[in-house]
Amino acid sequence: MPQADVIIVGGGLASLMTAYCLHEHKNVIIFTKTKPEESNSWLAQGGVAAALSEQDHWSYHYEDTLVAGAYHNDELAVEVLVQEGPKRLLQLIEAGLRFDADESGRFHLGKEGAHGQRRILHAGGDQTGKAIVSFLLEKLRGRVTIIENERITDLIVHHGRCVGVRTKKSAYYANAVVLSTGGCGTLYSFSSNAPTVTGDGIALAYRAGAAVTDMEFIQFHPTMLYVNGKAVGLISEAVRGEGAVLITEDGKRLMEHVHPQQDLAPRDVVARAIHGEIVKGHRIYLDISMIPNFAERFPTIAGMCESYGVCIENGKLPVVPGAHFLMGGIVVDLWGETTVPGLYAVGEAACTGVHGANRLASNSLLEGIVFGARVAEALRNEGQTAFAADGAKELNTNPFEKPLPTKEEIQTMMMQHVGIVRDEQSLTTAKEWFEQFSIAELVNADLGSLDEEEMTIVCMLITGWLITTSALERTESRGGHYRLDHPHEVEQWRKRRLERRKDELVAKIGGRR
Repeated sequence: MPQADVIIVGGGLASLMTAYCLHEHKNVIIFTKTKPEESNSWLAQGGVAAALSEQDHWSYHYEDTLVAGAYHNDELAVEVLVQEGPKRLLQLIEAGLRFDADESGRFHLGKEGAHGQRRILHAGGDQTGKAIVSFLLEKLRGRVTIIENERITDLIVHHGRCVGVRTKKSAYYANAVVLSTGGCGTLYSFSSNAPTVTGDGIALAYRAGAAVTDMEFIQFHPTMLYVNGKAVGLISEAVRGEGAVLITEDGKRLMEHVHPQQDLAPRDVVARAIHGEIVKGHRIYLDISMIPNFAERFPTIAGMCESYGVCIENGKLPVVPGAHFLMGGIVVDLWGETTVPGLYAVGEAACTGVHGANRLASNSLLEGIVFGARVAEALRNEGQTAFAADGAKELNTNPFEKPLPTKEEIQTMMMQHVGIVRDEQSLTTAKEWFEQFSIAELVNADLGSLDEEEMTIVCMLITGWLITTSALERTESRGGHYRLDHPHEVEQWRKRRLERRKDELVAKIGGRR
């Protein structure tokens, strides 16, 4: 009977950081349905945000995070993120992780959308995720078991506690299971995500009875390279941080009169501005002509442009928004515990509340580092669970035998009806479309007879339905969730929040007196 202290599902940064901080204390097995190199973390061009400069302070980073998150954030979780982030990064640097720096060793700190300070660390120019994942994989080599190309099909729950996982090949038991499977960007036709990121962990958790929240908050990255009608790859926000600007077909600045921060406005604002032009039949370009040595500064992006025949010398890159990040996910506390005992979640699959309604740029890698370490700390104190493996059979027994849609049909439905802008009619259309595939039966059925492709489709259906129904329930516009039928709500909550912040400030000043 295969058994471990801790099973981690997923191979991205949050998973590896959890294992890195845990492997000296517990026997850890990591499962990936493909390889760790096929994750969003590996693809991450942008950097890690942290208040490391003398001019910066965690409180500035805290406020920027709340503003970008439309004040929907869990403020205590944000404090944890921005206060522990610098410490965790410096620990990794001391262990050998290298970020871009000048000859004297001072970090090159970049600036991205909605940040008030230059606080973004990069590695390899635009290969930060790859650098950190490679570093952690090397540190874990021979110290943890990594099982590749084996999909988790079910969580095993016994007397209300998660005690293991089931794959096509076997059942594996553990004292704790950690879901670190990433988000759900590939549910959309245009996406920056790795093809493997299809909402698997969220569907697994929901099927096991765990609570999920804030699924309506999907961030669309404003600048995906757009070639022959397809979004083919991400153009990092760091490019705009170095001075690039969005322009229309006739060369006019798109963001000049849209937002005070113009091209570095929060991502939801920029994505909607681009989307508004595209639906009118216009094209939008990212003007990079002012950035010297672009290919040296952004080698990954330059290589991508070359491979798709886009000439960077003319200074204009065609762009379109694409699904990028899920702010919601599996409900967890500050230590990664879900509502199911024995089950933890970390990274994009989890909802810590740090991102609110819209993630601040370069906070995702930071979240994986900070909360991966915190989950490991909680698991170090996790005791042995007494259970009989042969009794842990609380699995669904009714097979699902109804026809399923294709992945492409799901992606089209999500992009057209649950995309950058939404309304009740389009969301209702999507909800009815999803429910024709018997979502309730999918949640409770035995999926053991399904093949790899069918399992992916089931996860996409469950997660897509969760996003759609959540978006229907939230009638206000906020952050990454924008309702065309309630656009005025944006200004209403902003005014309410500003009034509240003023009251808080007055109370603090009065208290000091």
